[in-house]
Parts: sequence; C-alpha cells; structure tokens
Amino acid sequence: MSPLRFLVAATIAAVVLPVQAAGDAAAGSKKVFQCVGCHGVKDWKTAFPEVYSVPKLSGQKAAYLVTALKAYKSGERDFATMRAIAADLSDKDMEDIAAYYGAESMQTAEKKK
Repeated sequence: MSPLRFLVAATIAAVVLPVQAAGDAAAGSKKVFQCVGCHGVKDWKTAFPEVYSVPKLSGQKAAYLVTALKAYKSGERDFATMRAIAADLSDKDMEDIAAYYGAESMQTAEKKK
C-alpha cells in the first residue's frame, strides 16, 4: 500500500470508527440507576470498604469510562462494588452509560453560555 493510500485509510478509520463505537446517551440515561446512588450525589463519600470521595462521572470522557468499566468487569481494577455492577453490563451498556455521562458535560457547557 502506498503511503498516500495508507494515510487516507488511517484518516477515514480515525473519523469513522469512533463514531460507530459511540454509545447512545438517551439509552444510557435509562441504565444509570445503579450509578446515581453514589456518583450522582455531590461531594458523596462512602464508608465501605474505606472512606473515600466518590468520583464525579458527569463530564468524563466516554472512552475513559468504557475502559474503566471493562477493567472493573475483568478484575483489572479492584473494587468489589464496581466489579459487581460492571459484571452485568454488556459492552453496549457500557458505551451507552459512558455516552450519557460524557454528554452531560456538553449540556452543562451549553447552559453556561
């Protein structure tokens, strides 16, 4: 393959593939019922298994959230509560949830304008 064809193919893949992998924020809004109990409460701290501040999901990059959920599901990231929740999520569920939380940052930015 010539360098020009490779560059064109790589550019098309870089533009098209992320769009296809993106989740559905509207569907995600119906799947976050387990998330909002901790991640939906401002300045929430949990006490089990240790005291820590729960991370804010709103405004996170969707790709980061999908990667994190997959890592919890596989056991690569170790937190019992998140592993149990992620265990029941399909890849599509993870993408939809990530799209929902990623879209929240855009909505917040639009409201501030």
